[in-house]
Amino acid sequence: MIIRPKLNWFRLLFVWRGSVLPQLLPRLGLIFALSLAAIFMHDHMRHYPLGLGTPPFALVGIALAVFLGFRNSASYERWWEGRKLWGTLLNTSRALAQQALSLPDNRDRAEERRFLSALGALPHALRHQLRNTDALADLAPRLSPELHARVAAAKFRPALILLWLGEWVAERKREDALDGYAVLAIQHNLNALSDVIGGCERIASTPLPFSYSVMIHRTIYLFCVMLPFGLVDGAGLLTPLFALLVAYAFMALEAIAAQIEDPFGLEENDLALNAICDAIEAALHDMAADPDFPMPPKTVASSRDFILD
Repeated sequence: MIIRPKLNWFRLLFVWRGSVLPQLLPRLGLIFALSLAAIFMHDHMRHYPLGLGTPPFALVGIALAVFLGFRNSASYERWWEGRKLWGTLLNTSRALAQQALSLPDNRDRAEERRFLSALGALPHALRHQLRNTDALADLAPRLSPELHARVAAAKFRPALILLWLGEWVAERKREDALDGYAVLAIQHNLNALSDVIGGCERIASTPLPFSYSVMIHRTIYLFCVMLPFGLVDGAGLLTPLFALLVAYAFMALEAIAAQIEDPFGLEENDLALNAICDAIEAALHDMAADPDFPMPPKTVASSRDFILD
């Protein structure tokens, strides 16, 4: 995800990194070539056969804009829901850390470190699961060897870490370090973590209907390919300019919607999960205030995952 300071209107016109323009350049080049072909055919063919005019394109363009609006709204809703879920993950992790540090009757620094380390590892496990990448390298410095071995053998690793957190609470209850009310309070937040994991899995495993995306994609490109032949009668030599403007608007909207439809990926407009994971661990480390609780190494972000410019 690209995060920038707010730019003025003039600099915003020339932003390159973080826009979808680089991936659209070959397609816009095709529209430009078709525009030149339309001008050539219009000026040099005695009986120009493709004088479509602009009214059909105006009607189709309005309908296409409406469909694109729905497509972008659906994609942005998924992106925003994913961001809210990870915000809930941050808030719930802080609440659990506060409970683990303050509720036990006898404070045991070693037990606190075990709990906070596993709690800080859970976001990394979830991030890797959502991106279909291997989490073991990131989890190794954060989990005990025994727990790391259990997690390595599991398919749904965030859920197993969550199970271990529940086991830690039960163990502290058996030691009489936690009473029943404290266990209920902690269990409430553990259930909230379970809801976050399930919500993220639901978004990642349920894309927008494929036929819906294909229909809009085909219509956009058919519209943009035919557009120069409809504009050439009225626009003349300016046909490439107007055709490129319209094509850029439609193609860019579709490309943005396709990027943010899966908010957990590594596209430039996806969520900065690496940075959120590091922020959660930093918060837990500050709350622990334990000199023997070392801060785990920061994750190595992909060049397109989090860029501050």
